[in-house]
Order: sequence, then structure tokens, then C-alpha cells
Amino acid sequence: QVQPVESGGGLVQAGGSLRLSCTASGRTVSSYGMGWFRQAPGKAREFVATINWSGIETAYADSVKGRFTISRENARENAKSTVYLQMSSLNHEDTAVYYCAAARVPYGTRSYNEYAYWGQGTRVIVSS
Repeated sequence: QVQPVESGGGLVQAGGSLRLSCTASGRTVSSYGMGWFRQAPGKAREFVATINWSGIETAYADSVKGRFTISRENARENAKSTVYLQMSSLNHEDTAVYYCAAARVPYGTRSYNEYAYWGQGTRVIVSS
């Protein structure tokens, strides 16, 4: 069983930066694509960024491209992967609960339905 656990959320001023972390444990987790989604109050969960198993291939939502960077570290010997989301030039529209997810496929994917394992989320509030 793979259980992603997010951390790093909090309150930040507009224009500021924040780095989210997600640690997922499991024998095969380093072979999985990982992603970040977010859900703002009253809105549906939306794709933010994704990364393939090796960390070489990434993709972003248009709304965050150029401001957010996803990366990962695989520690096969510990059966653990850590995925980061570096966020900069934050604005009020980035306020949301951010969720980390692991897909049972090796590639990164924008598709919600391809993610099998979800974290509990970490809240980001951007103050103006």
C-alpha cells in the first residue's frame, strides 16, 4: 500500500514562495508517476503538475507553468519517494488544499482517474 503524506503548506503573502513536500512509501512507489492536484473552496479538484518515475519528464497546468516546479527523489533502498512542488510568485488564485497522488503507471499523467493513491492534503493560503 502506498500512502502519500504531504507537508509544507501554510500562509504566505502574495508574490512569495513556498515548497510543498510529499513522501510516499512502498516497495514499488519509485516506479510510479506522481502528481499534485489542488482544490480551492467551492471548486473542483484540478491538476497542477506531474512527474514521471525517473523525474525526467514533467508537465504543468497552464495556470502554474513558469511559476511552479515539480521534482522528485527516489530512495529505492528505503522504498520511498519524495516529490516536491516549489511554488513561486504566488497569488490569491493559488489558495487551495494541495494533494499529492501516486499513479500505478510509470509516466506522469494529468488524468485524475489514473491516480490510485492520494494524500490527505496540505492547505496553502495566499494573502493579498
